[in-house]
Amino acid sequence: MGILSSILGFCGFGIGTSIGIVIGYYMFIYFQPTHVKDPVIRPLVEQDSKSLQRMLADIPLWVKNPDYDRLDWLNKFVQIMWPYLDKAICKTAKTIAKPIIAEQIPKYKIDSVDFEVLTLGTLPPTFQGMKVYVTGEKELIMELSLKWAGNPNITVAAKAFGLKATVQVVDLQVFASPRITLKPLVPSFPCFSKIFVSLMEKPHVDFGLKLLGADAMAIPGLYGFVQELIKEQVANMYLWPKYLEVTIMDPKLAMRKPVGVLTVKVLKATKLKKKDLMGGADPYVKLKLTEDKLPSKKTTVKHKTLNPEWNEEFHMAIRDPGTQALEIMVYDWEKVGRHDKMGMNVVPLSVLTPDESKVMTLDILKNMDPNDAQNEKLRGQLFVELLYKPFKEDEMPEDKEDSNEVQKAPEGTPEGGGMLVVIVHEAEDLEGKHHTNPHVRLLFKGEERRTKQVRKNRDPRFNEEFNFVLEEPPKAHDRLHVEVVSTSSRMGLLHPKENLGYCDINLADVVSNKRINEKHNLIDSKNGKIQIELQWRTA
Repeated sequence: MGILSSILGFCGFGIGTSIGIVIGYYMFIYFQPTHVKDPVIRPLVEQDSKSLQRMLADIPLWVKNPDYDRLDWLNKFVQIMWPYLDKAICKTAKTIAKPIIAEQIPKYKIDSVDFEVLTLGTLPPTFQGMKVYVTGEKELIMELSLKWAGNPNITVAAKAFGLKATVQVVDLQVFASPRITLKPLVPSFPCFSKIFVSLMEKPHVDFGLKLLGADAMAIPGLYGFVQELIKEQVANMYLWPKYLEVTIMDPKLAMRKPVGVLTVKVLKATKLKKKDLMGGADPYVKLKLTEDKLPSKKTTVKHKTLNPEWNEEFHMAIRDPGTQALEIMVYDWEKVGRHDKMGMNVVPLSVLTPDESKVMTLDILKNMDPNDAQNEKLRGQLFVELLYKPFKEDEMPEDKEDSNEVQKAPEGTPEGGGMLVVIVHEAEDLEGKHHTNPHVRLLFKGEERRTKQVRKNRDPRFNEEFNFVLEEPPKAHDRLHVEVVSTSSRMGLLHPKENLGYCDINLADVVSNKRINEKHNLIDSKNGKIQIELQWRTA
């Protein structure tokens, strides 16, 4: 009887337990608890102060801070591109990590370390807002608010002494506020040469770590230790003012410093086409380099001849002999009206051998279209002598890493004085009553300088530099008078010139600071401003 009762009791316990588990599962799935209610959704204005404080951390920056802009367009772009960005980023990460791993593993007697799985998951990061700083320098500064709660799968396998160990990173969360600076801004694509990345505050990093398939973060005390360790290490490396520097292109190539000098000697022209009514012409030659904003160089005018001789020499700075070309244009000078174009030709600098003089006979063409039948007509020939001389290493212009560094004054500058350099960068919100074709006049100690005129532009960019050589440093009462003037582009007596505003800049601080770059409000202008950079250079 004892054995039988034991068997029946054991069977009853097993059957009862099984039935209880099934009933409990059924009730859990199909019966909703009565005390659970749907949350009440209310507008923010109806929330109490404690509820708003709890919600404040989740509100985007563009709501809390008007200086930050929304980035919905960027988030949408990242969301669509994320499957492709995932593969590209992972591929780049493997390429960068492989040589580093190969260099380090011999130190620890490890056979190999490989990525078994590397994917950033299906959830892209989101940008909560962006703030842009305007400094007036050749740089672009952006501050972003980044949040990423991703589902990556990063599995690294290490082999040593015939054993294999795997480490897996999952469920990554990153909250950070990076500052991205693009500088210096240059006129070559992608228009900046370096990227500087800093963190404005300690980042929040959270992730799951599996070691040999077990959750390593479940070890008591390890989770908090790893969190603080990551924050401190990242902060020590990249917390502002420290930064990560990424070079995009060589600044020397980006700024396109001169690499040589082209000497052009215009010798003569023969059998030019008649232009004047009396059967002659008044020819002269204009020379200009492609991809160069400097003014054209001109020969003298030879009057009443179709076979002029000049023998005039010009020197031009070369920045890229592989892509630049010399444009040669022949004009007929007219005393009244527009000068007539007699023809042209172009010489690619790539056809020149460095340090070897070359005399060329060029046919004067109507244009450079090889399919134009008018180029078959005879317009004469032009004879020029060209010599390209590249700089040697010791002759190369010095490259300044810091764009804010003040250069020395050239030789011949008075010892007790120096050179006052005035750089007119740009103006904004200019407004004329009758026309807005601005140029800038600088007046200092009786000397006058003028920028070029920019037509029909309320926000002109000048970027012109002017020098004033002084026997002694500027004194406290010395001022630079800056005046913005608009000149009518039409012939007429009504409103030929209009003053768009002026300002007087005190020069007391430029000697001690060496460099000042500021925007100044224009007097007699509603909202006009002008950006002037001052430098004091000594020998």
